[in-house]
Amino acid sequence: MQLPLGEDPRTETLRRLQPLLVQRFGRIERAPRERRAPEWVLVQGVIGARTKSEISNEATDSLLAKYGSWEAVAEAPLENLQADLSTQTYPNMAADRLKACLTDLVARRGAVDLSHLEAMDTQAAMDWLEQLPGIGRKIAAGVMNASTFDRAVLVLDSHHRRILQRMGLVPPKADTARAYAAIMPAMPPEWSAADYDEHHLLMKKVGQTWCRPGSLDCANCVAQALCETGRASTG
Repeated sequence: MQLPLGEDPRTETLRRLQPLLVQRFGRIERAPRERRAPEWVLVQGVIGARTKSEISNEATDSLLAKYGSWEAVAEAPLENLQADLSTQTYPNMAADRLKACLTDLVARRGAVDLSHLEAMDTQAAMDWLEQLPGIGRKIAAGVMNASTFDRAVLVLDSHHRRILQRMGLVPPKADTARAYAAIMPAMPPEWSAADYDEHHLLMKKVGQTWCRPGSLDCANCVAQALCETGRASTG
């Protein structure tokens, strides 16, 4: 008979990490009324590469206000969308990806409509989303977690993935999809979708504060004792 292997030790690391982050940065809670329609979250994710969330949020709202529907956005001339997305870091790329994604979604569904995902298993829904042009694991997870779908899946941006790698919680060279596959089995089973969302937003702050791409401030990081890189820095 095979004996149970027990809980993944990374799970306890994540449990210990969360209150440390909350103590340092405060709670970051998205009220239920702030959860957007999944189609809105999809668009925001597609146009938001390397752009602050506040700017992408405003651009997403502006698109819908100007055109009146996501179907009308899909039909808009590319040059118009490029001008509409001038606030984004990569407006031309954002416009190209958005038009391709929405056009494909209309071809598949007859409209910019993701309501069918509600009845699907979370992984199956994410797999479906990732068939759309420009949709990778980060955006698919965002649609399922941050929208009204409210699913317990982890959004991994470059900050979050980098911290997990430096902590030794995922393989050091893992891309987003591999990092997601590696960390999801270790996520605390009692965490809700809101906990996942808050964890991601808190980890993003760590990546903007102490654990930056080109510099580390391990001595001041609240996660130092839980982090392989942080512990090594004291040696």
